[in-house]
Amino acid sequence: MLEELDKTQPIAGVHAIVLSEHVTYWDHLGWRDPFSLEEMTERQKEYGDRFGLQDIYTPQMVVDGAAQFVGSDPRALAAAMKSAGARPKEEIAIENARWANGQAEFSVRAREGLHARLVAALAADATHSEVARGENAGRTLHHVAVVRVMKEFGGDALDGRALKLGGGDLVHQDEASGPVRLVVFLVEPGTGHVVGAATARLKSGE
Repeated sequence: MLEELDKTQPIAGVHAIVLSEHVTYWDHLGWRDPFSLEEMTERQKEYGDRFGLQDIYTPQMVVDGAAQFVGSDPRALAAAMKSAGARPKEEIAIENARWANGQAEFSVRAREGLHARLVAALAADATHSEVARGENAGRTLHHVAVVRVMKEFGGDALDGRALKLGGGDLVHQDEASGPVRLVVFLVEPGTGHVVGAATARLKSGE
């Protein structure tokens, strides 16, 4: 459903910037998700606390940090996207983005005096995994915009200064030869809501 959202952009007037964040707590079942990151597990736990959930689960979708629901529920997705589209967003621009020496180099600009934290992520444009065990044993799973690195730059990095984000596993795996997505978003302190986002597609080796 995330891939379909990314491809078709079905909600008029809304541009969905997607990220797939793979968690680690299923890895003990005998097959490790090669794209799972402990940082994503911790990030989901934080969302669980923020939304008052008794437990975290997959698949879960979070929209703008303001709504969460089961990630296979198209009606909930449509409602959340329409609600998100009705809220005004801050303008944020990625400038001078390029892939060099195994990392993303870029700048970000937003309005002066904006009180928000800048977060940046690098995601493999498309990946797949061969599942050996568990309920998906024997299947080939296809993924879109899989986060490989995520970093918070804070609120003082929105003035166009040069920023760098190391490519992590993107440097060492075959996925480095394909497109890499740079996604930046602004998080409102206190609420955790995403108030602005932008994306750029980089090509490793450029």
